[in-house]
Amino acid sequence: MSDNDLNWKYADDVVTESDALSKARQQSLELGIDPISPATGAQIAVIAAATGANNIVEIGTGVGVSGMWLFAGAPGATLTSIDTELDHQLHAKANFAEAGIPANRVRLIPGRALDVLPRMNENSYDIVLIDADAASVIEYVEHGLRLARPGGTVLVPHALWRGRVADPVKRDDIATGFRTLITEIAASGAVVSALSPAGDGLLQLTKRGV
Repeated sequence: MSDNDLNWKYADDVVTESDALSKARQQSLELGIDPISPATGAQIAVIAAATGANNIVEIGTGVGVSGMWLFAGAPGATLTSIDTELDHQLHAKANFAEAGIPANRVRLIPGRALDVLPRMNENSYDIVLIDADAASVIEYVEHGLRLARPGGTVLVPHALWRGRVADPVKRDDIATGFRTLITEIAASGAVVSALSPAGDGLLQLTKRGV
Protein backbone atom coordinates (compact mmCIF):
# COMPACT_ATOMS: atom_id res chain seq x y z
CA MET A 1 0.00 0.00 0.00
CA SER A 2 1.40 3.42 -1.01
CA ASP A 3 1.77 6.35 1.38
CA ASN A 4 -1.18 8.07 -0.30
CA ASP A 5 -3.33 4.96 0.12
CA LEU A 6 -2.41 4.86 3.80
CA ASN A 7 -3.31 8.54 4.15
CA TRP A 8 -6.72 8.02 2.53
CA LYS A 9 -7.45 4.96 4.66
CA TYR A 10 -6.41 6.79 7.82
CA ALA A 11 -8.57 9.81 6.94
CA ASP A 12 -11.57 7.50 6.61
CA ASP A 13 -10.78 5.39 9.65
CA VAL A 14 -10.58 8.34 12.06
CA VAL A 15 -14.15 9.39 11.21
CA THR A 16 -16.85 8.04 13.51
CA GLU A 17 -20.23 7.66 11.84
CA SER A 18 -23.50 7.36 13.74
CA ASP A 19 -25.39 4.08 13.73
CA ALA A 20 -27.94 5.58 11.34
CA LEU A 21 -25.21 6.72 8.94
CA SER A 22 -23.44 3.36 9.08
CA LYS A 23 -26.72 1.61 8.31
CA ALA A 24 -27.39 3.94 5.37
CA ARG A 25 -23.87 3.39 4.05
CA GLN A 26 -24.32 -0.39 4.15
CA GLN A 27 -27.71 -0.08 2.48
CA SER A 28 -26.13 2.04 -0.28
CA LEU A 29 -23.57 -0.65 -1.02
CA GLU A 30 -26.24 -3.36 -1.09
CA LEU A 31 -28.21 -1.31 -3.65
CA GLY A 32 -25.18 -0.66 -5.82
CA ILE A 33 -24.91 3.02 -4.88
CA ASP A 34 -21.43 4.49 -4.41
CA PRO A 35 -21.80 6.69 -1.30
CA ILE A 36 -19.39 9.44 -0.35
CA SER A 37 -16.55 8.23 1.89
CA PRO A 38 -16.55 8.99 5.63
CA ALA A 39 -13.68 11.47 5.12
CA THR A 40 -15.61 13.26 2.38
CA GLY A 41 -18.70 13.28 4.58
CA ALA A 42 -16.79 14.84 7.45
CA GLN A 43 -15.40 17.47 5.08
CA ILE A 44 -18.80 18.50 3.72
CA ALA A 45 -20.13 18.64 7.28
CA VAL A 46 -17.35 21.10 8.17
CA ILE A 47 -18.18 23.21 5.10
CA ALA A 48 -21.89 23.18 5.97
CA ALA A 49 -21.09 24.26 9.53
CA ALA A 50 -18.62 26.96 8.47
CA THR A 51 -21.12 28.30 5.94
CA GLY A 52 -23.90 28.41 8.51
CA ALA A 53 -26.02 26.76 5.84
CA ASN A 54 -29.80 27.18 5.98
CA ASN A 55 -30.83 26.22 2.46
CA ILE A 56 -29.17 23.26 0.73
CA VAL A 57 -29.80 21.57 -2.62
CA GLU A 58 -28.57 18.06 -3.29
CA ILE A 59 -28.50 16.48 -6.75
CA GLY A 60 -28.48 12.75 -6.13
CA THR A 61 -30.25 11.60 -2.95
CA GLY A 62 -29.07 8.00 -2.84
CA VAL A 63 -30.36 6.62 0.45
CA GLY A 64 -29.37 9.71 2.41
CA VAL A 65 -25.66 9.32 3.28
CA SER A 66 -24.53 12.70 1.94
CA GLY A 67 -27.70 14.39 3.19
CA MET A 68 -27.12 13.06 6.70
CA TRP A 69 -23.56 14.38 6.63
CA LEU A 70 -24.81 17.81 5.52
CA PHE A 71 -27.26 17.82 8.44
CA ALA A 72 -24.42 16.82 10.77
CA GLY A 73 -22.82 20.18 9.97
CA ALA A 74 -26.02 22.21 9.60
CA PRO A 75 -28.74 20.60 11.74
CA GLY A 76 -31.08 23.57 11.28
CA ALA A 77 -30.90 23.56 7.50
CA THR A 78 -33.59 22.66 5.00
CA LEU A 79 -32.51 20.14 2.35
CA THR A 80 -34.03 19.85 -1.12
CA SER A 81 -32.83 16.60 -2.70
CA ILE A 82 -33.43 15.48 -6.28
CA ASP A 83 -33.11 11.92 -7.60
CA THR A 84 -34.57 9.85 -10.43
CA GLU A 85 -34.89 6.79 -8.19
CA LEU A 86 -38.04 7.05 -6.08
CA ASP A 87 -37.24 3.79 -4.26
CA HIS A 88 -33.90 5.21 -3.13
CA GLN A 89 -35.63 8.34 -1.86
CA LEU A 90 -38.07 6.25 0.16
CA HIS A 91 -35.09 4.57 1.83
CA ALA A 92 -33.55 8.01 2.40
CA LYS A 93 -36.75 9.27 4.02
CA ALA A 94 -36.69 6.37 6.46
CA ASN A 95 -32.98 6.86 7.16
CA PHE A 96 -33.42 10.58 7.83
CA ALA A 97 -36.21 9.76 10.28
CA GLU A 98 -34.03 7.18 12.04
CA ALA A 99 -31.29 9.81 12.34
CA GLY A 100 -33.74 12.16 14.08
CA ILE A 101 -33.94 14.67 11.21
CA PRO A 102 -37.40 16.33 11.23
CA ALA A 103 -39.47 15.53 8.14
CA ASN A 104 -40.21 19.21 7.54
CA ARG A 105 -36.50 19.85 6.96
CA VAL A 106 -36.30 17.50 3.97
CA ARG A 107 -37.95 17.98 0.59
CA LEU A 108 -37.45 15.01 -1.71
CA ILE A 109 -38.15 15.62 -5.41
CA PRO A 110 -38.29 12.58 -7.70
CA GLY A 111 -37.29 13.37 -11.27
CA ARG A 112 -34.48 14.37 -13.61
CA ALA A 113 -32.33 17.10 -12.12
CA LEU A 114 -31.94 18.78 -15.51
CA ASP A 115 -35.74 19.17 -15.62
CA VAL A 116 -36.05 20.38 -12.01
CA LEU A 117 -33.06 22.71 -11.64
CA PRO A 118 -34.11 25.33 -14.22
CA ARG A 119 -37.26 25.99 -12.15
CA MET A 120 -35.34 26.69 -8.94
CA ASN A 121 -34.50 30.18 -7.71
CA GLU A 122 -31.06 31.53 -8.52
CA ASN A 123 -28.74 33.04 -5.89
CA SER A 124 -30.81 31.36 -3.16
CA TYR A 125 -28.87 28.42 -1.72
CA ASP A 126 -25.97 28.20 0.71
CA ILE A 127 -24.74 24.83 -0.55
CA VAL A 128 -25.38 22.82 -3.71
CA LEU A 129 -24.06 19.26 -3.54
CA ILE A 130 -23.74 17.37 -6.84
CA ASP A 131 -23.46 13.59 -6.66
CA ALA A 132 -25.52 12.18 -9.51
CA ASP A 133 -25.09 11.21 -13.16
CA ALA A 134 -21.38 11.86 -13.66
CA ALA A 135 -21.82 12.27 -17.41
CA SER A 136 -23.85 15.45 -16.74
CA VAL A 137 -21.54 16.95 -14.10
CA ILE A 138 -20.61 20.05 -16.13
CA GLU A 139 -24.29 20.92 -16.70
CA TYR A 140 -25.04 20.28 -13.04
CA VAL A 141 -22.23 22.60 -11.93
CA GLU A 142 -23.47 25.34 -14.24
CA HIS A 143 -26.89 25.08 -12.61
CA GLY A 144 -25.33 24.82 -9.17
CA LEU A 145 -23.39 28.05 -9.59
CA ARG A 146 -26.57 29.78 -10.73
CA LEU A 147 -28.49 28.54 -7.69
CA ALA A 148 -25.77 29.26 -5.11
CA ARG A 149 -25.88 32.63 -3.41
CA PRO A 150 -22.77 34.84 -3.46
CA GLY A 151 -20.55 33.24 -0.81
CA GLY A 152 -22.35 29.92 -1.27
CA THR A 153 -20.52 26.72 -2.18
CA VAL A 154 -20.98 24.03 -4.81
CA LEU A 155 -19.60 20.65 -3.73
CA VAL A 156 -18.79 17.86 -6.18
CA PRO A 157 -17.84 14.50 -4.60
CA HIS A 158 -16.17 11.80 -6.75
CA ALA A 159 -14.35 14.55 -8.66
CA LEU A 160 -11.30 12.29 -9.13
CA TRP A 161 -13.57 9.54 -10.50
CA ARG A 162 -11.97 6.35 -9.22
CA GLY A 163 -8.46 7.61 -9.82
CA ARG A 164 -9.05 8.10 -13.54
CA VAL A 165 -9.07 11.92 -13.67
CA ALA A 166 -5.47 12.29 -12.49
CA ASP A 167 -4.24 9.84 -15.13
CA PRO A 168 -3.98 11.65 -18.50
CA VAL A 169 -3.99 8.30 -20.29
CA LYS A 170 -7.62 7.76 -19.20
CA ARG A 171 -9.71 9.48 -21.87
CA ASP A 172 -13.19 8.09 -21.35
CA ASP A 173 -16.00 10.67 -21.44
CA ILE A 174 -16.52 10.88 -17.68
CA ALA A 175 -12.83 11.23 -16.77
CA THR A 176 -12.39 13.80 -19.53
CA GLY A 177 -15.48 15.70 -18.37
CA PHE A 178 -14.24 15.96 -14.80
CA ARG A 179 -10.77 16.92 -16.04
CA THR A 180 -12.24 19.69 -18.21
CA LEU A 181 -14.41 20.93 -15.35
CA ILE A 182 -11.52 21.06 -12.88
CA THR A 183 -9.24 22.84 -15.35
CA GLU A 184 -11.84 25.45 -16.30
CA ILE A 185 -12.85 26.10 -12.71
CA ALA A 186 -9.21 26.57 -11.66
CA ALA A 187 -8.93 29.36 -14.24
CA SER A 188 -12.22 31.05 -13.32
CA GLY A 189 -12.31 34.34 -11.46
CA ALA A 190 -15.97 33.82 -10.52
CA VAL A 191 -15.22 31.27 -7.80
CA VAL A 192 -12.65 30.32 -5.19
CA SER A 193 -11.95 26.64 -5.77
CA ALA A 194 -10.09 23.73 -4.23
CA LEU A 195 -9.78 20.05 -5.10
CA SER A 196 -9.42 17.77 -2.08
CA PRO A 197 -8.21 14.18 -2.49
CA ALA A 198 -10.47 13.01 0.35
CA GLY A 199 -12.26 9.81 -0.60
CA ASP A 200 -12.71 9.84 -4.37
CA GLY A 201 -12.02 13.58 -4.56
CA LEU A 202 -14.09 16.59 -3.52
CA LEU A 203 -14.23 19.67 -5.74
CA GLN A 204 -15.22 22.79 -3.78
CA LEU A 205 -16.37 25.98 -5.52
CA THR A 206 -17.31 29.04 -3.46
CA LYS A 207 -19.10 31.69 -5.49
CA ARG A 208 -17.51 35.12 -5.19
CA GLY A 209 -19.68 38.00 -4.03
CA VAL A 210 -21.07 40.33 -6.66
